Amino acid sequence: MPRAVHIDAIDAWLPQTQCTQCGYPNCRAYAQAVAERHADINQCPPGGDPTIHGLAVLLGIDVKPLDPSFGRHHARRVAIIDESRCIGCTLCIQACPVDAIVGAAKQMHTVIEAECTGCELCVSPCPVDCIDLHAAVEATPNGNWRWPNYSPAETERARRRTAARLQRLATQQAQRDAHRKARRLAQQRHRQEIKQEIQAAVARVRARRAKRP
Repeated sequence: MPRAVHIDAIDAWLPQTQCTQCGYPNCRAYAQAVAERHADINQCPPGGDPTIHGLAVLLGIDVKPLDPSFGRHHARRVAIIDESRCIGCTLCIQACPVDAIVGAAKQMHTVIEAECTGCELCVSPCPVDCIDLHAAVEATPNGNWRWPNYSPAETERARRRTAARLQRLATQQAQRDAHRKARRLAQQRHRQEIKQEIQAAVARVRARRAKRP
């Protein structure tokens, strides 16, 4: 029986690529699913064997191989945009879970390579196929690294950027919802005012008719 572990402890073992390959919308959601025993520890291709081993020790369960149905582990990669082919559609910007792509509508987009987690989520939305994945420049590994090519500082930065993006999107959605609600209430008031004006007009006509001999 796996021991009970806080979501934060599980999330700390994930590489924070936010790639969704595990079947969940982000690393935090996967960590919660593992904590609640709705997901297994071998569903994270970017984390590979180091993450699986770490989670197994953390939860007090046996190590198991990466489930191939969720993808295969490979060396870290980063997205590169062929700027000569980019049409500025912003679809990749909207897809990036860590805000690692900058640009504006109808203007060239660029990947901030230092922030890119290699999640691949920007590739498929591109309508002109101008995004490719390239092997990341490998840093010198050291004993403090838990994942190949992902340092603790990088994973923490990706975690913060993901949280900031989700908060921003939630705020924007709340603002849109509030705007729609205000517009709906204004329309309802307008319809009520028109209804009252019609009722008042009908009442005046009836009153005039009632005064006729």
